[in-house]
Amino acid sequence: MASFGWKRKIGEKVSKATWQQFEAEAADDAGAGEDADDNWVHAAKRRKELLLEDCVRKSKQLKEEGANLAENSRFREAIRKWDEALQLTPEDSTLYEMKSQVLMSLHEMFPAVHAAEMAIQRNPRSWDAWQTLGRAQLGVGEIELAIRSFQVSLHTFPMNPEVWKEDLSWARKLHKYKQKAAKAKAVQALAKEAAQESIPDYDFESDEIVEVCAAIAQKEKEAKSVVIVSASGAVETVTEKENSAATPDETIFIRAR
Repeated sequence: MASFGWKRKIGEKVSKATWQQFEAEAADDAGAGEDADDNWVHAAKRRKELLLEDCVRKSKQLKEEGANLAENSRFREAIRKWDEALQLTPEDSTLYEMKSQVLMSLHEMFPAVHAAEMAIQRNPRSWDAWQTLGRAQLGVGEIELAIRSFQVSLHTFPMNPEVWKEDLSWARKLHKYKQKAAKAKAVQALAKEAAQESIPDYDFESDEIVEVCAAIAQKEKEAKSVVIVSASGAVETVTEKENSAATPDETIFIRAR
């Protein structure tokens, strides 16, 4: 049967200088590994920054190209440029605001409202985005909402005369016209309702109405009474037949009928 001896500890016969050198080399390797990790993280971060800078640069170029197209009334092409720019910088509120303006020029009011709202979500303090939203809301008939949007725009940038003198003033005039039109419509509705209530709703085809009309017609056919007062003052009631050709004597003075 084989017998097992004790296990000798590693490094028991290794000199002190040897194992100190080994530990130093291990420390150097560990430091190099940490430096490599740091370098990799730094490189990845730098690549990300470069990518973002490239996206911002390309987005700015596309924005300028779209603006030039919009100035030349090539609105569809401008929207395509800005959509490409939004793929690169989706948080750029100015792209949505410019897109909303162009959509209004194309009379696409509901998409214009949506684009302006997206601009405000990304930059709630953009006074021009609030102004554009108010104009788009006027285009869909939301006058009260438009007035509020213009007021927010003025609150953000009080020194803007265009919003105060043109946009807000026009929206308030439209609101007054709307109120007057609503009142006139309500008065017309009340007048129509009152006229309908003043005219009884008779059933002219009912049996009772038919019988009454027939009786009146029959009575008129049967006889007509004429009161004749002679010159001597005598009063006589004469019943005229409908088909009778007889006429009163010309010598009789008719004073009343």
